[in-house]
Amino acid sequence: MKNAIVLAAGKGTRMHSDVPKVLHKVCGMPMAEVIVKVLKQAGTDRIVAVTGFGHALVEEALAGQCEFALQEPQLGTGHAVMQARQLAGEDGLTLVVNGDAPCLKPETLNRLYDALGDADMAVLTVSLEQPGAYGRIVRRTDGSLEKIVEFKDCTEEEKAIREVNAGFYAFRNRTLFDHLGELTDNNAQKEYYITDMVQILLGHGLRVAAVESDDPDEVRGVNDNAELAKAEKILQRRINTAWMKKGVTITDPETAYIGPDVIIGKDVTIGPGVTLYGKTSVGDRTVIMPGCQLTDTAVGADCTVNTSVICGRTLADKTIIQPYTYLRNQ
Repeated sequence: MKNAIVLAAGKGTRMHSDVPKVLHKVCGMPMAEVIVKVLKQAGTDRIVAVTGFGHALVEEALAGQCEFALQEPQLGTGHAVMQARQLAGEDGLTLVVNGDAPCLKPETLNRLYDALGDADMAVLTVSLEQPGAYGRIVRRTDGSLEKIVEFKDCTEEEKAIREVNAGFYAFRNRTLFDHLGELTDNNAQKEYYITDMVQILLGHGLRVAAVESDDPDEVRGVNDNAELAKAEKILQRRINTAWMKKGVTITDPETAYIGPDVIIGKDVTIGPGVTLYGKTSVGDRTVIMPGCQLTDTAVGADCTVNTSVICGRTLADKTIIQPYTYLRNQ
C-alpha cells in the first residue's frame, strides 16, 4: 500500500491573502490539487491532507480526492504528521509532501518510494547555488546522511552547505508512527519538526537514505506571489512541451496556458494567448484560434474556435465558433 500525507495547514502569511496558500492556483488548478494529482500519477493509493488555516475551504476544494486530518494549532511539520491518525497501525509506505510545491514530478515520488526497498526513511535533497532558508543536509565524512538542520537553527558553518532538504520524505508507515512520539519541540521555534525523524531513526540503528533530485525547479516551494508566478511558468512549459511532443501544434508556447486535466487530440493547433483550463478536451484536427479562453468545455473534432470565451459547454464535431462569442454553462 502506498500512502501519502500532504501538509496543507499553513496560512502562507507572505501571500498577503485571505485564501489558504495551498489553494492559490497554477495553470488554473489549486496547488494542493496539483499535488494530489501527481501523487495519484505516482500510484499512491491513500492520501491524507492535513489542513489548518481555512480548513473548510481546503476540504471543499479537495472533496472526494483524499482524506483529511485537522491540525489545530499548527506546531510544525512533525505535529502535522501526528494528526494523520487514520494511517497509524497500517502497513505500507508513506510519503510526507508539502502542499505548496506544484512542480514535483511523479517519477521523483516513485524514486522516494523505491528508496524504501532497503531503508526505513528516505529524504529528498537538492543542491542549490543559493540555498537560502532551506534546511541543510549534514552528511558524515563517508557521505551518509547524519541529520537535517532547519535554517533558523543552523550554525554559520551549516548555513554554508549547498545541499538542502527539499521537504519531501518517505517512510515505512509502521516505522513512522512507532517513532513519531519521540519528536520534541526543543528548538528555537518550539515546534515539532519531521526532519528530526532522521536522527531518531538513526539512533535506533535504522537506515535513512538520501535521494537527490537533479532538477531544483521541481522541488521549488511557493511562499509568495513572485514564487507562485515562477511555479506557474515552470508548470506551463512542462505541460506545453509534453503536448507538443505528442504532436499538438502550439504556435507560441510562452503565451498558451493548458491545465493539468486538459485532454488534447491529434493534429490540434493552438494559437497564441489561448487558455485551456479545467476538464476541457479538444478533439482531433481542431483549431483553437488566438485569445480563446475555454474552461470545462468539450470541443469536438474538426472544429474552429475563433477568439471566444466558453465555459461548461459541449461543441459538436465541425462546429465553427465566430469571433468574440461568449458561451457559459448550459
